[in-house]
Formats: sequence, structure tokens, C-alpha cells
Amino acid sequence: MTDEPMTGAKILLKALMDQGVTDVFGYPGGAILPVYDELFQQNTIRHILVRQEGGAVHAAEGYARSTGKVGVVFVTSGPGATNAVTGLTDALMDSVPLVCICGQVPTHLIGNDAFQECDTTGITRPVTKHNYLVKKTNDLARVVHEAFYVARSGRPGPVLIDLPKDVSQGLGHYTPLDAVAHRTYRPRVEGDPGKIREAVALMAAAKRPIIYAGGGVINSGDRASDLLTELADLTGFPVTLTLMGLGAVRASHPSFLGMLGMHGTYEANLAMHGCDLMIAIGSRFDDRVTGRLTAFSPDSKKIHIDIDASSINKNVLVDVGIVGDVANVLDAMLREWKAQRYQADRAALAGWWDQINTWRDRNCLAFQQEGEIIKPQYAIKRLFELTRGRDDVFITTEVGQHQMWAAQFYGFEKPRQWLTSGGLGTMGYGLPAAMGVQIAHPDALVVDIAGEASIMMNIQEMSTIAQYRLPVKVFILNNEYMGMVRQWQELLHGGRYSESYMASLPDFVKLAESFGAAGLRAEKVGDLDGVIREMIATDRAVIADIRVDKNENCFPMIPSGAAHNEMLLGPADKAERPISEEGMVLV
Repeated sequence: MTDEPMTGAKILLKALMDQGVTDVFGYPGGAILPVYDELFQQNTIRHILVRQEGGAVHAAEGYARSTGKVGVVFVTSGPGATNAVTGLTDALMDSVPLVCICGQVPTHLIGNDAFQECDTTGITRPVTKHNYLVKKTNDLARVVHEAFYVARSGRPGPVLIDLPKDVSQGLGHYTPLDAVAHRTYRPRVEGDPGKIREAVALMAAAKRPIIYAGGGVINSGDRASDLLTELADLTGFPVTLTLMGLGAVRASHPSFLGMLGMHGTYEANLAMHGCDLMIAIGSRFDDRVTGRLTAFSPDSKKIHIDIDASSINKNVLVDVGIVGDVANVLDAMLREWKAQRYQADRAALAGWWDQINTWRDRNCLAFQQEGEIIKPQYAIKRLFELTRGRDDVFITTEVGQHQMWAAQFYGFEKPRQWLTSGGLGTMGYGLPAAMGVQIAHPDALVVDIAGEASIMMNIQEMSTIAQYRLPVKVFILNNEYMGMVRQWQELLHGGRYSESYMASLPDFVKLAESFGAAGLRAEKVGDLDGVIREMIATDRAVIADIRVDKNENCFPMIPSGAAHNEMLLGPADKAERPISEEGMVLV
């Protein structure tokens, strides 16, 4: 500890500086004012004042996911803490490293129903990787350093520090970063050599293999993506990626089958169903990928690589489970493959690729752009084509049909280029996430692909964007419906569109202008390219209102509870193979 006593607020800021923090997102309030007072007296850490605490957490997520750093959030007690809960849950589901510093009433008032008090640690325990209630100023530096370690180590996630006002005002001593080591949390980062040998032997014997990779590859760093690509090239195995894994292998790679899962490609899903060996890398077998578990990849052996031991055999029983950092395990697998001079079964693999290419020939993402009404798929396709080749493009999304179309039609060529809410499916994620990305990458092109319903969830953050002059672009696919809700109501509920029509939307062009942004609109196909080009060229924030076909549905689709080989490829499939209200295909 240092000899000179200092306030808890000063200890906190010094600890953040020692952790390399340069940007925090937050909103002040009474219980955290001592921290904001200390913030005022320094110039090392920049504070981004959001308009609601939920936006602060999503912005920190965007910052963290686009940089690989830990995102930092300041909120106050009571409603400040509860407003942050959705973002913390989102970060937990999608493995995003965050540290949230939350003000709390003084320690002697905790439990007394004081003004703006709530049981923050109790409320957030289920939605954080770990949380702390600091009761002594002398403990604060250690807790901060531990929180950063926990947030970034193993499977990343959010950590909350509940900071009572008397602790931030009290005097204590600073504990340097190099004097702090977590006593018990030591995630395993190297895979078991025996299990790696077993897994590689299974790969060499496989006839119909598939690599199924997820967001854990991206969390592991760029090296993991490079090693995954090397593995695909060395073995010739096909690769599919989850929604969260897009960009881990470039979309243009010849072995890439597209995204899998509920709105994945025909070839990816049927290859998963028909494989005899699945290599799951940094993925967690969530329900949107597996479909009906009893019919999931019924004839395959399964290898699962994940840094989180609790993910192994959690949803799907596997034959070989390897706990470790993805990059380290892939490196060891490649070395084992080369050392044993393994070769894939070329004849069997050629037959497997012939089958996959037959499925590819179905062209499951085909759509018809006819007439003047803009198809949403076409809008995404043109956005991709007019931004392709740039190294500085980041795409965030809200949640709904537009999110799935973005995943299907925007080709991601590198990791950390794509940021979306996967596990929690949080409407309102995309705009503040884009804001966080733009703070981290001020010269980049950052586009939030949005729906007109989702964008309204956190539209107030346009004020933050205006204050900090952030050139965020909002690309709204406006079909005047909660599109995915309407689609499910059409398919599962007899076309009874209960409360899914957006009957009182704002004029998005005027709304943009009211925030000092540029407002653009495309109402027909001939408008689209000009609007996209103007959006890209504009050096300030833009809201582009793209009026799209109101009745378009997102296909392919695996209905909830169906298997991979029970996909609906379009409206004709729907007519021929009706779905029960439980989401099962009626065959």
C-alpha cells in the first residue's frame, strides 16, 4: 500500500488509470458524486455522458467488443443500478468484459430503505460474472484490480462494484496493481494434451466433418481467428459460424458455409445435421443453433473446445471436451496434426463437399428485387457492396428481422467488425453500441443497422451522439412493423397481428435534424444507392430512413422446436409444411 492516504474516489480513479482506462460511459447521481468530483479534477480519463444508464452499458459493450479492452461504466444507486441491469445481462450472455462502478448509499444506511437505495449486489448477482460490495476504503484498489482481472480472464463478462458513498469519501491507502493477485480464480488456458490428441485423431478419421465456431474465437483474439482459418485450410473441412462468431473466418473463404441456426443457411444447417464429426470451437450450443435437441446432429461425434468448463456438456453431451483458451488449443491441435502427419480422408471429404455444394445450389438466400419497393435484403446487400473493401467499417444492429438480414447479407471479413445482441436479443442495443464503437474508433465508419421499432428503444442517445459530435450512421429498415413479431404472428398465430404495428412513428428525417444530424430517406429502389453514398460521405451523424417492403419475411427459418432438416426456405415451404402453435413443423 502507498503511505499517503487519499479518498476512495481518488483511489478509484488511480486504479482505473493503472488499468489503462481512457474512456468511461456513465450518468451521475447523488451516491456517486464524489467520484464525479474527482473525475472533474483530472484529464487522463474521458467521461462520455449518456442519456440513460442502459445506454451507458451498451456503449461500453460496443467499446469493449470492438477493441478487446474492458469497458467501464459509472452509474448511481437505485434507479441508476436497475437501469443498468439489461445491459449487464446482455454482456453476461454475450461474454463481454465490463466493469460497472455503481454508487450506493452510505454503509450505515444500507438496508434502511434510504433514498435511491436498492440491493444492487442482490439484484445483479444473477446477471454478472461477479460483484462486490466495498465496505472499507482500504479495500477499494484491490477490488478494482480484481474486478478487471475477473472481467477479462477466462470467459469474459461483466463485473459490478457497489461503492457506498462513505467509502468513496473516506480516506484510505492505494494498493498498486502489481501487488494484487486473485487468490482463487485461475481459469485454465492450456488444453489437456491427451484430449487434444484424441480430438485430432477423430478429425483425421472423419468422413463428414464440420467446424462450428462461435464468439469465443473472437473473444480469444485475432490470433485465434488466424489459427481457425489455418485449420480450415489445412484440413479442408467446411466451417460454419454462429451469429456471434461472424467474422472469425472471412465470409469470402471458400470453406465458409454461412451462418447456422434459426436463420442460417440451408447448407450450414444440413451439414450440421448430417455430419459425422462436429468440432465446436468457442460456441455454447444455444437453442437458436441446436433446434430440437433430440434431433440435433444425431449421427455425429462431437468435440467441444471452450475456456468455460461449465459450458462443456451443459446443453449437448460431447465425446471430447477440451477446456482452454481457443487460440492455445487450436495452436496445439495444429501442431499435433502436423506432428502426426495426418491427412484428411480426401475421397470421403470430396464426396461430402459434393453433397454440401448440392445444398448450396439451392441458393437459400435468393430474393427477387422487382419493382420500386425496396426489399430489405437488397438494402443490406447494397450497403455491403458500397462499403466493401474498407478496413474501417463496423456494423452494429438492433434486434429483429433487420438483424438477421444483416447477418445473412453483410459479408464480414474480419473479427470485431460485427456487434450485435445475440444471447439476450436486446432491442435498443445497436445505437448506443455504435456510439461506444465510434468513441473507440473515431475515424471509422460505424453503421447501426436498425429497425424502426428497435431504434426507438434508445433513441435518446442521439443526444449523446450530438454532444460528442460522433459521426454514427443509423440505417433504418422501416417496414412499420415489429417485423420479427409480425412474422411469428403470421406463421404461428394465424395472422393475428396483435400490437405489432407501429402506428405513430416519428418523421425520422426531422428527428435526425432536431439532433443536429443529417436525415435521409429512400422510398424506392432508385433512391437507395444515392442515400447510402451520401450517408457514407457525410461527416456527421446520419439517420437514413429506408422504406422497405412491409410484408417481407426472413427466411430460411427453423421454427422453434424443429430440427435442422426441417427448415422453411420460403413462403411456399410454409404453405406446404404448416407449423403448430408450439412451433413444430407438421409433416
